[in-house]
Amino acid sequence: MINQPDSPNPQLSSSPCLLGESHPDILTVEPPGESLALLNSLSRVFGIRLNDDTHHPDSHFLGDVAQLFQRARAGSETPLERHHRPWGNVYLVQHGVLRLFRESATGKVAIHHFFTEGDMIWPVFGRSRTPRNTLCLTSVTPCTLWVADFSAFRSVIRSHSEGRWARFALALTEELAELSTMREFHKQTLPAAERYWMLVKDYPELIQRVPDFQLAAWLGVAPATFSRLKRTGRST
Repeated sequence: MINQPDSPNPQLSSSPCLLGESHPDILTVEPPGESLALLNSLSRVFGIRLNDDTHHPDSHFLGDVAQLFQRARAGSETPLERHHRPWGNVYLVQHGVLRLFRESATGKVAIHHFFTEGDMIWPVFGRSRTPRNTLCLTSVTPCTLWVADFSAFRSVIRSHSEGRWARFALALTEELAELSTMREFHKQTLPAAERYWMLVKDYPELIQRVPDFQLAAWLGVAPATFSRLKRTGRST
């Protein structure tokens, strides 16, 4: 279950020996509010530079989209979207790792992608928005997320410009398709050791944050093979 956060933003402090002084080299920095953090994330996703002019069309657009999102927390291994159910939400990752996968009736799992900080996750394929959905989304680590209803999200973007939705959807669909096809190509053409070193090079943070058996499934090797590759890597 996703939980709403119940703690305020942490306060910043300077070195204890200078707390009581008005020192010119110490800057008092207030942490950005949650709304500003969300706007910054949305601006990166949509490729829009934040504008101080609140009357600017881009400012109106980001503000309208931001109003749809609620901040939530999910513990590790929390199912967010399940197969055989319409995928209903959009997720913007503030902190944590999530995995996108399919699972067969016999329990075999095919992991398609891992999402981390700054990524936006939504039902790219039309089938995913119906009861015929075959995709699952689950948190790998404890996560802090921004969550919005997908239908409302799409409607707000279209209300500003139908072309804007088309450009947004196409860009993310192409990115996921490129990653997926290249990974499948590497599975068919590269030995396991070379695929492992590509994983270490391209996704070093996942090595530290994702369980080995999940990385093995994503890489397309047996867990024992992945453990051997990892041991070999440490000894070189």
